[in-house]
Amino acid sequence: MRQIEYFVAVAETQSFGAAAQSLAVTQPSLSKQIQALEADLGVVLFERTSRRVSLTPQGRALLPDAQRVLRQARRFRNKARSLGFDTDIRLVAGVLPSIGAYFMPRMIERLRQEMPGLKLSFVEGSSSELARQLVQGELDFVLASETDRTDLARRDLFTETLWLCSTPEDPVMQSDAPATLSDLKGRTLLTLSPEFHLNAIVARLAAQAGATLSTEYRGASLDAIRQIAANGPEVGVLPSLYALGEAIRDPHFKVRRLLGYDAEHPVVFYTRTSSPLQALNARLADIIILEKQAIRAERAPQFQV
Repeated sequence: MRQIEYFVAVAETQSFGAAAQSLAVTQPSLSKQIQALEADLGVVLFERTSRRVSLTPQGRALLPDAQRVLRQARRFRNKARSLGFDTDIRLVAGVLPSIGAYFMPRMIERLRQEMPGLKLSFVEGSSSELARQLVQGELDFVLASETDRTDLARRDLFTETLWLCSTPEDPVMQSDAPATLSDLKGRTLLTLSPEFHLNAIVARLAAQAGATLSTEYRGASLDAIRQIAANGPEVGVLPSLYALGEAIRDPHFKVRRLLGYDAEHPVVFYTRTSSPLQALNARLADIIILEKQAIRAERAPQFQV
């Protein structure tokens, strides 16, 4: 590429001296590179005399192609330098079920405004499964909860509060004030299946409250938890993105916040430690935090979030 650049410079200035000066190289070095290019191509590019330099017929034939190659190389370089942020890049994210349905649509819309060249798609799964796919290179980043993987870079984003749901007649749903663990003594708590970190969180809360963890449902559907709890006698435990999103959408769906030690669901931004997109990843994490803060501010007047 350097030799092509030298060839174009000499052809356009019709002078080895002027070309060397424009390229900030010595004239002997420039001449040596042109000779090497001619030897490699098997053609003579310039007719040299003591007074002037002119293109040979072969040189004239090759000049337009050389100029086009340089233009493409400059575009390639400029695009590569900008890919860390906005320009024509596609990423695939792995997200938890509550993140996918109740956060990603807003996040994608925000990215359209702030990073219009970034195209983002996402798949849902458990933290452990998403982490595996990230390590395998199937995903570019993951929004998940805690995982036992130690080979990933992580940045803590936010925590979701936990909310209860049950039948309208359930005693635990008769107050608008936050519930405490003592309100759940002797009850059966229902949440996602064990491959999700939320299950471990709710299991710890159940042990602290003197409650039990239901084994009736093993799946990834927060809607299923809601429907099962709505028919009793279990008390569903849901993360805030889903619980409050549904409560806003459906005024008849009542939820009650749960207070207590560890009554939170952490959300973490995971990337491969080898990812070359560190600047982009940092910016994405910042935007995710800002969007979650915006959601929280919108809901604050209606819910004690």
